[in-house]
Parts: sequence; C-alpha cells; structure tokens
Amino acid sequence: MNTKPLTIEEVTAATEMFMDRFDVVQSKMPEGSKTEDTLKVMDTVCQLAQKLREEEKKETDPFGFKKEE
Repeated sequence: MNTKPLTIEEVTAATEMFMDRFDVVQSKMPEGSKTEDTLKVMDTVCQLAQKLREEEKKETDPFGFKKEE
C-alpha cells in the first residue's frame, strides 16, 4: 500500500468527482432523506452503472464499433 500522503490537488479532484455523483443521486432522493440513505443508494446506483458499462462494452466489437442487430 502506498503510504505517501495525498496532495491537496489529488484530494480536491477526488472530492469534486465524488460530490458531482453524490449531488446527482441526492437530487433524486425523497425530501427528508438522510445523507446515509443517499450514500447507500449511491452505492447501488454506481454498481448498476458499472454493470451497464460492461453490457455496453460487450455490444461493441474489438475495434470499438457497435454491433448491428
């Protein structure tokens, strides 16, 4: 494991990436939802997004072109 401390730039980039995704999920949550609820839903949504990415990847040939049906 890397024990070198993260730079401010690395943490800032990660924070921006995380918060963009968190805000998208939170905007769809019911009013009054807790942060913990949003994080749980975000975890599930991100798992689904990964699955969808893999399925889309399978629909392309080795050269990156979409297969026609």
